[in-house]
Amino acid sequence: MAAQPVCASGPGGSGELAAGVAMAVVVMKFGGTSVANVERIRNVCRHVKREVDAGNKVAVVVSAMSGATNQLVAWVREASLLHDAREYDAIVASGEQVTAGLTAIVLQSMGLQARSWQGWQIPVITDKAHGAARILDIKGETLRERLDQGEVAVVTGFQGIEPERNRIATLGRGGSDTSAVALAVALKADVCDIYTDVDGVYTTDPRIVPKAQRLPKVSYEEMLEMASLGSKVLQTRSVELAMLYRMRTRVLSSFVAPEAMQPFRLDGLEDIGTIVCDEDEIVEQQVVSGIAYAKDEAKITILKVADKPGIAARVFGPLAEANINVDMIVQNITPDGKFTDMTFTVQAAELPRTLEVLKSAKESIGYNDVMASADVVKVSVIGVGMRSHAGVAAQMFQALASKGINILAISTSEIKISVLIEAPYAELAVRSLHSLYGLDKD
Repeated sequence: MAAQPVCASGPGGSGELAAGVAMAVVVMKFGGTSVANVERIRNVCRHVKREVDAGNKVAVVVSAMSGATNQLVAWVREASLLHDAREYDAIVASGEQVTAGLTAIVLQSMGLQARSWQGWQIPVITDKAHGAARILDIKGETLRERLDQGEVAVVTGFQGIEPERNRIATLGRGGSDTSAVALAVALKADVCDIYTDVDGVYTTDPRIVPKAQRLPKVSYEEMLEMASLGSKVLQTRSVELAMLYRMRTRVLSSFVAPEAMQPFRLDGLEDIGTIVCDEDEIVEQQVVSGIAYAKDEAKITILKVADKPGIAARVFGPLAEANINVDMIVQNITPDGKFTDMTFTVQAAELPRTLEVLKSAKESIGYNDVMASADVVKVSVIGVGMRSHAGVAAQMFQALASKGINILAISTSEIKISVLIEAPYAELAVRSLHSLYGLDKD
C-alpha cells in the first residue's frame, strides 16, 4: 500500500446549515480531455457553478490540458535523456498550473469567487521519489477556511512539494485522480467526483462489447482490481486511498450538459455515473461484475534452468533490484526433474530492460536461452461475488477452449481470475466472457 495522507480520518461531512439547507463539501476532478481547450474549460466551470449555486462548497482539481504533459516530457527528453528528476518535475508540473489559472479566470468571469492553488501552496507534502512521489500529508486548514468563505479552490493535480529540498514533486501519470481523493480526505469532503470522458464504469470496454452496461455501483475492491488490470477510468492509487478512508467517489462524464445533471445533495446521490463504495452498499451483487483487459503485457520464458532451491530468487532478485514488476509466473519442470522452464509477464514497456537484466545475470541464473513476446493480452474477470461461488474459473476456461483460445498463463486472487492469451484473440475472449457471465445489456 502506498504512503497515505495522515491529516484526516475520512469523510466527516460538513453538515452545515445555510438558510436551512444542508451544505456539502464537494471535490470535483477534471481530466485532460475535459479541459483540452478554453471552451471545454468553460463547460467544466458550468459544472462547478451548478454545485456552487446549490450551496455546496467546492474544491476543483484539474489535470493539464490534453497533450500538454506529453509535449513537456518530449521537450525534457530532447534536452537530455539523462536528466535531473527534480528539474523534470518542475517542468511537467507546469501543465496543471496553466489549467488551474485558466479555470479560475473563467470562474471569476461567471461571477464566482475563485483562485488557483499549486501543490506547494496548500501544501501537499510528498516523499522524495520525484516523478512517482507518494502523498504523505495535506495541510488543508487554509483551503477549508477559504471554502467556508465561499471561495472555489482550483487545485493543480499531479503535484506536491518535497519538503527536505523544497522542490516540486509529481505523482506519476494519472496522479490527478490521487490528488483529488487525497484532497477530499483532507477536507473531509462528502463526495469526490471524478469527471472523465465516459459516463461511468462499465462491465467492459463498450468499444469492444456494445452491450456493455454502466455499473450504478462498484465496490472499492472491484474497482481496485479493474484499475490495476487495464481499466483506465481511475488511477490505482486513487482507489487505494478511497478504499482506505472510505471516501465516497463517483465517476461522471464532463461531456453531459451541466444543466442536465442535478447538484450533489447530502440526502442522496443522483442515479448518474458510477458510485465507488463499500461492498455492503450494493444490494444486488453479481458473481462477476466486469471483464478487464490489458494490452501492455509482455511474456518472457527462460529455458532450461536447473531445478534446485534458490533458482527463483536468482531469476527474480535482479528484476526486483531493477524495480521491474513481475506479474504472472508459470513453471514447467522437465520429466527427469533436473530442469525447468520459467514463464512470467512484465509491462511491455519494461521488456527491453528486463531482457538486459536477464542477460547480465545469465551466469548466475544458468539458463540456456530466453524467449520473449509482446504479442499477448491479459484478460480478467472480476467480482466480489466470486468469493462465495464455485466454478467461475472452470466456466472461464471452458468458454475460452470452446473458442479455440489457448491459455498461456493464469493468476488469481479472491475476487479475480486473469489469463494471458495471444493478442489476436483478445476481443473474442472479452465478448465471450461478457456473455458467459450474463453481463450483456438486454
